[in-house]
Amino acid sequence: MSRLDSFIRRLEAQRACLEHVSEVLTDVEGCVFELGLGNGRTYDHLRALFPAREIFAFEIRLAAHPDCIPDDSHLFLGDFLDVLPTLASRFAAQVALVHADCGSGRPQRDAAVSEGLSRLLAPFLAPGAIVLSDSALSIPSTTMLAPPASVPRGRYFISRKA
Repeated sequence: MSRLDSFIRRLEAQRACLEHVSEVLTDVEGCVFELGLGNGRTYDHLRALFPAREIFAFEIRLAAHPDCIPDDSHLFLGDFLDVLPTLASRFAAQVALVHADCGSGRPQRDAAVSEGLSRLLAPFLAPGAIVLSDSALSIPSTTMLAPPASVPRGRYFISRKA
């Protein structure tokens, strides 16, 4: 499979999973965390899917399209593995959805990010919250869910807090 085909399949899986969890989260209150703003495409899609929710984006360096940059009170700059611990008390049990599309294609870095997120995210999650990620995370008190039927296993991962 070419890198372009792989990219397209990843984005199709991401969209299918985001739309799936938007239906699952109707009974869960809380905000949304977008870990890795990138160019802002997914952030923009999250705004369309969750118009009534606050969405907070995290990014090391701002490079998003101007129309897809959150205001200063909804944007956290810096490595989210460093930033998240500073926000634990502010967002304790208040996050309904975490979307983490952080894969870099560098196995050691990606493993460190997955380990860090697995360790850091639990205190943020509201009861019933969903974590949607491009890598498998082992977050305490969460259960892995099957992705939508159109998403091949191992392409995107969904976990839910008990």
